[in-house]
Amino acid sequence: MHSADLIVIGAGPAGMSAARRAAGSGLSVLLLDEQPAPGGQIYRDVDRASKTRGAILGSDFTDGRILTRGLAHDNITHLRGAVVWQIEEATRVSFTRNGKGKFAEGRRILLATGALERPMPVPGWTLPGVMTAGAAQILLKQSGIACERAVLVGSGPLLYLVATQMVRAGVPPLALVETQTKADLARSLRHVGGALRGWPYLLKGLRMLWELRRAGIARHVGASDIAIEGDRSASGVTFRVGGIEHRIACDTVLLHHGVVPNTQAARSIDIPHRWDDPQNCFVPECNKWGRTAVSTVFVAGDGAGIGGAKAAALAGEIAALEMACDLSKMTKKDRDAEARPLRRGLGAECAARPFIDAAYPPYAGALAPADDTIVCRCEEVTAGDIRRTAGLGCLGPNQAKAFVRAGMGPCQGRYCGLSVTRILSDTNGIPPDETGYYRIRPPLKPVTLGEIAALAEHETAEVGK
Repeated sequence: MHSADLIVIGAGPAGMSAARRAAGSGLSVLLLDEQPAPGGQIYRDVDRASKTRGAILGSDFTDGRILTRGLAHDNITHLRGAVVWQIEEATRVSFTRNGKGKFAEGRRILLATGALERPMPVPGWTLPGVMTAGAAQILLKQSGIACERAVLVGSGPLLYLVATQMVRAGVPPLALVETQTKADLARSLRHVGGALRGWPYLLKGLRMLWELRRAGIARHVGASDIAIEGDRSASGVTFRVGGIEHRIACDTVLLHHGVVPNTQAARSIDIPHRWDDPQNCFVPECNKWGRTAVSTVFVAGDGAGIGGAKAAALAGEIAALEMACDLSKMTKKDRDAEARPLRRGLGAECAARPFIDAAYPPYAGALAPADDTIVCRCEEVTAGDIRRTAGLGCLGPNQAKAFVRAGMGPCQGRYCGLSVTRILSDTNGIPPDETGYYRIRPPLKPVTLGEIAALAEHETAEVGK
């Protein structure tokens, strides 16, 4: 059995920075991550990226090497390929590595599980040739492959980032179909003060838009009635802008309308969550140090609310300071002194977030899909199926699950949960907080009987010592 002062789950920006800060404060750290290399989604495979690929992806990507190098510390044990599937008693973690189940014990646990792309259920989204913009970016980061004859659909800065990276890779997208409207931009102006405070992000966005314009990439803004056409695979995207119908023939469709916290692990141990209106999703309840209602468990990074890679790294360090203080490795005075510049940095990083959330809201047509649109891909459950369960008296996702099996597939509701909550909320006229979310039970990820058997053998051997 592995044991450490701190178990960090996830080796993205928050997990890596927390591990390094905690190790430097004298804590023993066990870092568990299911990927073969550190970096999370945002810095995926950054240590192997060539100069050419680094130039395509930009300095925001290659800066991740600073965090990955920080893991070379005597107090850090980094287990790659470790798939966490259960947390017990808020101190014990079960995971699988190399096909065998294992245990780990920690005095504190940090959930740095990052974000998921928000599902965008539109007609045709389950066709082959349709993927998320984030998945296309991972393909570029990990393999250097860019999607050909692709159209990017949705809203948010990631669309511009992926599009510019595709341009630099020599495989530009055919077009961007954007769902944000002039009314959204007008509403976002009340947050312009924060946007100006976060001016580096505004400048970065303007540079990306200029790069796309210089490359001749068409942008269709204010799109609605989006549908993906195709028989055996995607062959085109149809949409309406200003009352005019459009169709773009393509081979690949890349969908994106924001990211949301990955809350599965936090929910599995009954950490309370609340609905966040600006980000249109649930977030775990935690204090300014990342501490949750489960006193030994902390959450940091995008898993606690979307803020971006740099904000996640700062939040990870802040949480590490509190845990070091908890475990008598530093005084409260030293904790506060070290946290002060981190908090200033975090405030600056998050200053533009309200503006971004207001300017690029989720696509309304995907939040309230047509009845015949599939929302649960695993079980092929449609939006109409979910609405019919509301008519039968279902007030929340767990009741609906019993009727139509939504959320019972391999993804365990990761990609349909928010859609089901929103549809039930709108249909019943009950706020999302009252509608609730799926009850998450272990295993968090699929686990084989052989892996569980190996875990039981290991526990028996430990008892027999």
